Amino acid sequence: MNSMLELVKHRYTAKRYDVNKPISDETLNDLLEVLRLSPSSVNIQPWHFYALKTKEALHAIRPAVKDFNLERTEHAPVIIVFAIEKHLDDAYVHRLMAQEAADGRFRGQFADPEFAAKLEAFRCASVKAYCSGADRGECWAANQCHIALGFLLLAAAGMGVDATTLGGMHFEKVDEILGLAAKGQKSVMACALGYRSSDDWNADAPKSRFPLDAVATIL
Repeated sequence: MNSMLELVKHRYTAKRYDVNKPISDETLNDLLEVLRLSPSSVNIQPWHFYALKTKEALHAIRPAVKDFNLERTEHAPVIIVFAIEKHLDDAYVHRLMAQEAADGRFRGQFADPEFAAKLEAFRCASVKAYCSGADRGECWAANQCHIALGFLLLAAAGMGVDATTLGGMHFEKVDEILGLAAKGQKSVMACALGYRSSDDWNADAPKSRFPLDAVATIL
């Protein structure tokens, strides 16, 4: 626990990246696996993660980066785009259930087919409830992506990789560049990954947060 706390104390938002330090395929695959294993409401996993690492992909996405984030992205070796699945329906839940069955989730006291049927019905009802609003569940799905983002930021720090959350994007443009509409997806956030430049002014700046008693109450 102490080592986890130390990670949080010392990680920071990178402002400048070293263009000469790429992320290895092994490290990138590990970080994508962290994203894949992140928790989500009713295990719905309403996401797809696009890892942009080729020069062509990184160049293509630049028109979607807002001006204040250009410096943070021009040298980052990887940008992860978080996209939500827009069509969460009974068929999607059925596919999820099939994956859980293939992974051996339904065994022992949960091997009864009636249990799986009830669980699928509950999930279908939950998805319908979350997706019944005006935004058709997009906010709910995006919230799950934020959970995955938190896991990514902590895991990256633990692997010695620096990161920058990129809310400053023209996400409609991101969708257009990546052709997400045709895939039934919509981008909601992005994150740059890499290794800090020696002239990153934020690397040595003191971390500033409100004091604990201002943000937490033990009842």
